[in-house]
Amino acid sequence: MTKKITTLSFLLLLITSIAFAQAKKETNIKSKTEKTPFVWEGANLYFLMTDRFYNGDKSNDVSFNRNKKTGKLRGFEGGDIKGIIQKLDEGYFTKLGINVIWFTPVVEQIHDGVDEGTGMSYGFHGYWARDWTALDPNFGTKKDLEQLVKKAHAKGIRIMLDGVINHTGPVTEVDTVWPEGWVRTEPKCQYSNFENTTACTLVANLPDVKTESTTAVSLPPFLVEKWKAEGRYDKEVASLDAFFKRTGYPRTPKYYIIKWLTDYITEFGIDGYRADTVKHTDETVWADFKTQCDYSFADWKKNNPNKVLDNNPFYTIAEVYNYNISAGQLFDFGDKKINYYENGFTAMINFEFKSDAQKEYSFMFKKYSDLLNNQLKGFSVLNYLSSHDDGGPFDAKRTKSIESGTKLVLTPGISQVYYGDESARSLVVEGTQGDATLRSFMNWDAIKTDANTQKVLLHWQKLGQFRANHPSVGAGMNVEISTKPYVCSRTFTKGNYTDTVVIGLDLAKGKKEISVGSAFKEGAKLRDTYSGKTAVVSKGKVAIDSEFDIILLELKK
Repeated sequence: MTKKITTLSFLLLLITSIAFAQAKKETNIKSKTEKTPFVWEGANLYFLMTDRFYNGDKSNDVSFNRNKKTGKLRGFEGGDIKGIIQKLDEGYFTKLGINVIWFTPVVEQIHDGVDEGTGMSYGFHGYWARDWTALDPNFGTKKDLEQLVKKAHAKGIRIMLDGVINHTGPVTEVDTVWPEGWVRTEPKCQYSNFENTTACTLVANLPDVKTESTTAVSLPPFLVEKWKAEGRYDKEVASLDAFFKRTGYPRTPKYYIIKWLTDYITEFGIDGYRADTVKHTDETVWADFKTQCDYSFADWKKNNPNKVLDNNPFYTIAEVYNYNISAGQLFDFGDKKINYYENGFTAMINFEFKSDAQKEYSFMFKKYSDLLNNQLKGFSVLNYLSSHDDGGPFDAKRTKSIESGTKLVLTPGISQVYYGDESARSLVVEGTQGDATLRSFMNWDAIKTDANTQKVLLHWQKLGQFRANHPSVGAGMNVEISTKPYVCSRTFTKGNYTDTVVIGLDLAKGKKEISVGSAFKEGAKLRDTYSGKTAVVSKGKVAIDSEFDIILLELKK
């Protein structure tokens, strides 16, 4: 009997040991293959103009009889949400290491156009809203937007919309001005103090929403008429009633628009908003906006538990024109300083980066690492070298596309790739006036046929994938190992997760040896993701033989 018990105990112990070993093995496998966590502060963001990226549906190229002859690059060119989906399906963004896509507003635009002195212009750019609750047919449908979010999320890519609260679209023969309680049509902004930057119109004929108003307003008659004609008036009014009842907000202009914008979060589960013309409204607008964004995001997660990507909060990025990272958390109006980070924003667009990019890596990386890990800790900035409205880009003629990629993608902070940065799309277009030169159609033909364009794109792809795979690149602490040639390490830690990389720039081509400092232990097996070559740390150094002057080191998996 005792012998039988002993044998049985042994068998149970053996089975338990095997099960424990197997569980441990599976745990080790899981820890090795566990996907890289997404960290907003180190995101690789792609910004595109919806109308200028790719035409996925030619049947919607003309809507609302927008047939007038326009100034060069001032009309609709055919790009749409289906075009973004097509490039998403083809893996374009994944190959580029993109984990956030931000595109210009897709809400319904004014139906007519205006002559701004540069020829007739239509609202192809998306910033001339007529109805915040509808999508413009030129851009696509809400079903298209739903598909885009779904497909992007399946690839681990976040979707960020562009929100405008400051103004409506211009007034035309067919696009009426909003009621007086909603907008002001004068004076024009002077930009010398807070009041004449906020309580004014940016330009002539761009009605300014009275976001500071505390007086309740009714829906504009033209919107009531429109919704009734579309058969959705009762639904929209009931939704507004529910919003104002839940929040207790007065029915003032800003709260209507906040409600309309946050509905896109509740309905589609978008992940963030880039807020337009932020400094032209009172800062409390954005604090309220963020409160409702957070509520809508939580509501969407509660209603769609199987679609939730992770526990990242809703993200908001402010466009405060001429904000510089060197200013820390404050923006100075001259007579008043505002902290937008304390009023609804987790990041701000950094207008200083393109000038910093004229300097050495040592200066850039140290400056951004120091500021983001001290004065701006817990927040971030969006760095860019070109955009849709910055008339002085870092490299308009695209003679420095390799350098641009290296500096933008490897600098701490969020990197904003403006469509065509990665393919050397020229920002100098003959015959254009003003910002139209920045907004040409994406150069897909060059990507297919031009060897130099393909070389530039490959460089951006390698850098982008390295950043996407390593939160430390954008969100980590930079430690300089060598000034010339430049070598640094980046380390990011959050909870139990730690990520470390080593970056070497301006190195010799062919055989090269660099120090890894204390980033990697003796004997560690490393991989240079740029060349694909591997190496082992010996006496604190690694040797790589590649044709490139750049090394991007990670632990070999």
